[in-house]
This record gives sequence, structure tokens and C-alpha cells, in this order.
Amino acid sequence: MQKFSTHTGTMAPLRRNNVDTDQIIPAVYLKRVTKTGFEDGLFSSWRANEKDFVLNRAEYSGASILVAGPDFGTGSSREHAVWALRDGGFRVVISPRFADIFRGNSLKDGLLTIVLPEAEVEWLMSVAEKNPTTQATVNLEARTITVEGSDPSNESDSVAKVIDFEIDDYSRWRLMEGLDDIGLTLRNADKIDEYEAKRPQFKPVTQ
Repeated sequence: MQKFSTHTGTMAPLRRNNVDTDQIIPAVYLKRVTKTGFEDGLFSSWRANEKDFVLNRAEYSGASILVAGPDFGTGSSREHAVWALRDGGFRVVISPRFADIFRGNSLKDGLLTIVLPEAEVEWLMSVAEKNPTTQATVNLEARTITVEGSDPSNESDSVAKVIDFEIDDYSRWRLMEGLDDIGLTLRNADKIDEYEAKRPQFKPVTQ
């Protein structure tokens, strides 16, 4: 899993609440047995049926930070939703609330999900809508988001704002070390080998 320390990118404002995992990636795409190659399924229904959907707009084509309404990732527990967002180029999703299973899946699979108060999320959306080229830097070590762009409350002013966010120490450590569940297990490969060496030869071995 790719390590996450800091990330700088532009933001795509997804002004929708209660986005479920079937909307993130419909079930028809779940037949694949790989963990990659799901970018074509990301929000496919909305992309196909809504010409003005945010990810169909050229000004947000390179966005790597998704800013969404509350209750993002509800519905089924499919990990494919995280893989599709990751394959679609997103490293960070910001929302006032996430479904617990989706957030657990994302933090174990290299997609940083950040919970912020609704007022902060609204401000980030407004900044991205006013100027889609606005850059945001997410610093996981410092637990901050730094935004430099145009102030949505005043057309003539620029803004530089730092927003603090919270994340538990264990998830932060795993992301910074780039460790998924397999990576965590492999850190103890020598102990596993030592255990296997002591098992009777007639028993199955781990390979």
C-alpha cells in the first residue's frame, strides 16, 4: 500500500448527501477479482446520465480530493467503493459523516477519509466552486488541511486557511507506514517462519 504523508491537489465538490456504495460503484462492476481497474465504474450512473455531474466537468478532471455531503459511503460494505475512488485518482475524501464500514475500509486501503464539521465542508466546497484550481494540502502527520485560494465570501480577496482534523493514532500510523492487513502480517514473517518450523511435518504449512 502506498504510504501517505502529505498530499496536495485540487478539490471536487460533490454536493450530495447520503451517497451509498452502489452510487459510488454499481454492483455490475463487482465481478472482477482484482483490486484495481475500477475507475470506469466510479459514479458511472451519474456520469452517464448527468451531463453536468461534477466529475464530467473539465475543470475538475484532475481533482484528487473529493469534498462530499454527510453520510458518505452508506449501503453495502463493498470494498470496491474504496478501490474505485482510489483508481479514479482520489487520495482524500472529506465529509461531515461517513458510514463506519466504508471509513474502516478506506483507512485500511490507503484512502484518507477526513471528518469535518458541516460548516468547514461547506466552506471547502465553496472555495472549490469559486476557483477549481485552488490547491489544498493535506498533512497527515500534522493533521491539517491548508487551503490557498479565493475567499468565497468576497470576490476580491484571497484566502489562506489551515483546518485541523482528527484521526486516531493507529489509522494515522498505518497510513503513514503504508500498511494494509497483509503488510501488517508480513512484518511478523520471521515469527511465522519460526512457528512453522516447529510444526510437525505431516501438518499443512503456510506458503
